[in-house]
Amino acid sequence: MLKIRQMEEKDVAWAAAQERSCFSTPWTETAFLDTLHCDYAFFYVAEADGERVGICGCRDLSGEGEISNVSVAAAYRRQGIASALLTQILEEGKRRGIQAYTLEVRCSNRSAIGLYQSFGFQLEGIRKNFYEKPREDGLIMWKR
Repeated sequence: MLKIRQMEEKDVAWAAAQERSCFSTPWTETAFLDTLHCDYAFFYVAEADGERVGICGCRDLSGEGEISNVSVAAAYRRQGIASALLTQILEEGKRRGIQAYTLEVRCSNRSAIGLYQSFGFQLEGIRKNFYEKPREDGLIMWKR
C-alpha cells in the first residue's frame, strides 16, 4: 500500500542517496535539510510497504510553485508513485494559493516529460546546456 507523507529530518540522508542514484548533480543532505526548514518549501516522501520509495518537493516562490525534485527508486518506477507525489504537491500548492507551477526536465527524459504533460504541464522554453554530466538542454515546463 502506498503512503504519501511530509518529509522529515529523518528522511534527509535517504533522500540525498535517492537523488545520487537518479541524478548526475543531486541535491546534498545539507540542501535537503536547509530547504526542509523553509516555510515556503514543502516536500513529500512516498512509502510502499513501509519502505521509502520516492520524493517530490516544491518551493512557493511568490505564489508560483517551483517543483524541484521528483524521484522514484528504480524498482518502483511505472507504478504511479510519481503521479501520487505530484498529486499531493499540487493539492498542497492549491491549499497555499499557488496557481502556476514550473519545473525543468532533461530533454531526453521522455517518461518524465510524458508524466508532466499528463498533469497539464506545457513546454514554454529551453535552457541551453542547463544540465551537466552529460551536458544537455533543459525543457522549461509550466502548468498555469
